[in-house]
Amino acid sequence: MPKITFIGAGSIVFARNLMGDILSFPELQGSTLSLMDIDSNRLDRTVAAADAMLEYNDVDATIEATMDRQEALSDADYVLNMIHVGGREPLENEIQIPQEYDVSQAVGDTLGPGGIFRLLRTAPTMLDLARDMEELCPDALLLNYTNPMAMLCWAIDEATDVDIIGLCHSVQHTAEAISNYVDIPREEFDYWVAGINHMAWFLEAKHDGDSVYPALYDAIDDPDTYNRDNVRFEILRHFGAYVTESSNHMSEYVPYFRTEEETIQEFVVEEDYDEYFVDWMPTGRYFEHWCSYQQEAAEMEASDIDPLIERSEEYGSRIIHSMETGQLRRMNINIRNDERAITNLAADACVEVPCLVDDRGVNPCTVGDLPPQLASLNRSNIDVQRLAVKGALEHDQDAIRQAIKLDPLTAAACTLSEIDDMVDDLLAANADYLSAELLD
Repeated sequence: MPKITFIGAGSIVFARNLMGDILSFPELQGSTLSLMDIDSNRLDRTVAAADAMLEYNDVDATIEATMDRQEALSDADYVLNMIHVGGREPLENEIQIPQEYDVSQAVGDTLGPGGIFRLLRTAPTMLDLARDMEELCPDALLLNYTNPMAMLCWAIDEATDVDIIGLCHSVQHTAEAISNYVDIPREEFDYWVAGINHMAWFLEAKHDGDSVYPALYDAIDDPDTYNRDNVRFEILRHFGAYVTESSNHMSEYVPYFRTEEETIQEFVVEEDYDEYFVDWMPTGRYFEHWCSYQQEAAEMEASDIDPLIERSEEYGSRIIHSMETGQLRRMNINIRNDERAITNLAADACVEVPCLVDDRGVNPCTVGDLPPQLASLNRSNIDVQRLAVKGALEHDQDAIRQAIKLDPLTAAACTLSEIDDMVDDLLAANADYLSAELLD
């Protein structure tokens, strides 16, 4: 049976969900789940939740707990990464300092100044993890859940020999949303999606062989539906495809929605559409949620976690099951584009494409060219990612500054000299979380 290692297992709710996903497959029961975290209290709670799950559901697995990353990685077959480097302070800096320069990020974890500085404080730990894997479990697959997804996967691909894929639930969540908007059963919705993480495109969207796009265009004129996902409907209106990330996230990746407070407020909806995150449009709303969630998590006991095993929409367990059993599945996965799955995006980019997974591994499907307007929107983010990865790997401050100057939202809000001043402020505020070489 495989050894499956969880790095950052102290994230009790997410770790519990992933453990439940794995144990929901009879073929994976009996696996070794090695739980690692640097916080002993959080780790102990996750172990207690795991033990309760095994007892309640009468399933077998070996639960290991350690604060030693190398011990957790030794002879692992799969490594699930879900770490968060730094606490409240760097997150707050990465939102509030850009806001002082009129760069208004709703989330700030994937692109822009916030995403790039999250990369800078996360990449060194991820690279250490990958180098440990090269020594202790060189054939293991690293399944990354940590943001900024594309940039971290790109950095590990560039600098190590570790086999890494990136996992996100934006495709699954968007498929659920579209099914709701056009009133079709989710299980009858067929789609073909490709692009980059948080900006992939529903190139095909069908029910019973017919496109649901006419119904999606009709939904633009229905205020109740439009207001649930207004930014994404505007992207559909102007660029001709539905995008995979929620309205608040998507608004950060382009220069159209967040350059003036009045514009942001136009897209803030008062009705309770919480299930699709429209109310997260205001600047820094994700940070507020993160602080609230962390407080709740700190007060949570293992006994508060439901021990019932139910399979979530996350891909991780399905990938492991397919690789262990040979059952063929198709899933959207973040992977290097060196096989040119998307032919009009760069070969070194990290793309999110349909992949076939079985006991032969993870193999990207051929997508071909994206429509030119969609590829252009992707490239506007890919070029930022490439420079940010260069800056992180080479401790190149000039590359970091250039990446932020090319970020579409930042470029629409600031002059070049203002961006340099903002980067100076971010470097100073987050110095404790950054490599010394970058600060020289």
